[in-house]
Amino acid sequence: MLSKRLASTAAICLLLGAGTAACGDNKASDKAAAPATGAAAAAAAAATPTAAPTPTAAQLDTDKLSAQEIEKKAKDALASATSLRISGKMTSDDGVMTIDMVMDSKGQCRGTMALPGMGSFEMISDGTAYFMKPDTQFWKTFGGSNPAVLAKLENRYLTGFQNDPKMKDMTDFCKLADASNQMLDDGSSTPSKGSAGTVNGIKTFSLKEKDDQGEESTLHIATEGKFYPVRLEKTTGKDQGQINFTDFDKPVTVQAPPASSVIDYTKFQDTVKSA
Repeated sequence: MLSKRLASTAAICLLLGAGTAACGDNKASDKAAAPATGAAAAAAAAATPTAAPTPTAAQLDTDKLSAQEIEKKAKDALASATSLRISGKMTSDDGVMTIDMVMDSKGQCRGTMALPGMGSFEMISDGTAYFMKPDTQFWKTFGGSNPAVLAKLENRYLTGFQNDPKMKDMTDFCKLADASNQMLDDGSSTPSKGSAGTVNGIKTFSLKEKDDQGEESTLHIATEGKFYPVRLEKTTGKDQGQINFTDFDKPVTVQAPPASSVIDYTKFQDTVKSA
């Protein structure tokens, strides 16, 4: 239920074309391939999830429906959303991975993601062009510590990478349908019913599911109005944390950064290689 494709460090290493010094067979990069969700850590800690859409008269009949039927209703509701916010964090042996991203069905998105020991980055897309702005720590991790290189890269956005196949995982995450599929990944295990509760001020019903390692995830689903997933959490195993789904169907506004703050993806790769 909690997809392992989300924001893996291995994918990000491929995105930036970094060498083995940054992304080799070290413990940190191997661990980060596990479920990762996250905004910059400080931002995620301060962020308070907002309420889901105002409930309508519809009620989720948790007594009559099977766990699989309830899960399908949540996936169908998520698929019908025009926009949402995904925020939360996962904790592993290597630290905290965080995400805070808003996106819509037009391909627009904005938000931040952080990886333990590697730094964080901001992502913006207007549905056509993509811009990624790593922080200083992230530039140092993947661009090296050469002062001349860092001077060219700091406070700059990367762009022009959307046609690179290696960047597909990153650009797909700005697409609402793809991101939703990554979050509620179909697995081989069968969900079981949990219990009624309240999450982020919303009445919910939970489903539980174990992966092939026996580690359990819990999905909390709104029981009134549209049956959106409200929270996905993992409380057992090495990698634990939670993801909140909020701000459904709210307009997403993005603004491309000024040209003076942008560096072309190809020039970035050339800069790193020549360092």
